[in-house]
Amino acid sequence: MKADIVIIGAGMAGASLAAEIAGQASVLLLEAEDQPGYHATGRSAAFWEESYGGPLVQPLTSASGPFLGSPPPDFADRSFLSPRGALHIADAEGYEALEALQAQFAGTGVAMERLDRAALEAIVPGLRAEWDWGILESSCTDIDVARLHAAYLRKARVGGAVLVTNARVERAERVAAGWRLETRAGSVEAGILVNAAGAWADDVAMLAGAAALGIQPYRRTMVQLRTQPPASPDMPLVMDVRGRFYFKPEAGGRLWLSPHDETAVPACDCAPEELDVAIAIARFETAVDWTVEQVEHSWAGLRSFAPDRLPVYGFDADVEGLFWCAGQGGFGIQTAPAGAKLAASLLLGTPPDPSVAAIDPAPYLAGRFRN
Repeated sequence: MKADIVIIGAGMAGASLAAEIAGQASVLLLEAEDQPGYHATGRSAAFWEESYGGPLVQPLTSASGPFLGSPPPDFADRSFLSPRGALHIADAEGYEALEALQAQFAGTGVAMERLDRAALEAIVPGLRAEWDWGILESSCTDIDVARLHAAYLRKARVGGAVLVTNARVERAERVAAGWRLETRAGSVEAGILVNAAGAWADDVAMLAGAAALGIQPYRRTMVQLRTQPPASPDMPLVMDVRGRFYFKPEAGGRLWLSPHDETAVPACDCAPEELDVAIAIARFETAVDWTVEQVEHSWAGLRSFAPDRLPVYGFDADVEGLFWCAGQGGFGIQTAPAGAKLAASLLLGTPPDPSVAAIDPAPYLAGRFRN
């Protein structure tokens, strides 16, 4: 197999970048699993929230919003977003964090409305008395993650990119023309190697002779519950401003709940721990006086962060022909349109798409970690 560019990893990062560059170069998209998006993309909590990830991630999120809300007709026939809203709540110990959140995003265009106790009770009936303060971030939406990922894979395929699954890379070496890879699906030759391997990004880098950047996978737990009263479909995403839990309604009166855990783990097919499920429910019960009637399902996914918790785009500082598209943490899906366009510009050396032209890529460049 030969291509101008080989991308390792067909989750949201790799798929979106392949879609952006297909047609401008020959692209081979290698996926270690038998289906793309298995470890992180397919286990997302599925929301788009402008403040999520902090002020340096927000420009990528905000720039992605118009594309997700009104995609080009040849990409999708309808929006990937549906209204939700996010409610950040605080008890006495969280008041300073709430103030800091609002101050962080002052002047950014992210709408944040302070709410009093009466307004909070109207939005979340049964909210316990100690939660006295809140901020409503009305722009927050749900994302149809599976449809977005499929659309990117389809666009990549239409542009001529070839997806190969069950193709875990076992060896990578520099050759005169670029790279020669040995995978479980056979040998690959390419001019440029793109590392979009998510939790395995540092492993892939070291296979290619580059230094690891310290991209650490973390386990995040999700629990699907039935409660009494049932979760209202109109309720926003509810987040403890101190980062101890969040929950949001799902179809059929169900509730998705997370303890907002970040447990450092090796890159793996992770599963939820019983203790984390119990912690999630205990924290939920400190927020509302609802009864948990049934735990229907629980799962865990990987979120992989660089040391500064910003995404990593750009060519490696020391190894020629190695390009990074990794470290998207928990915001990789909501930033995918802008992130892919920015990364494509850096990879191909072309002017950035107008939607990201105002975004400075410097905070995200792979070379920032060079000693």
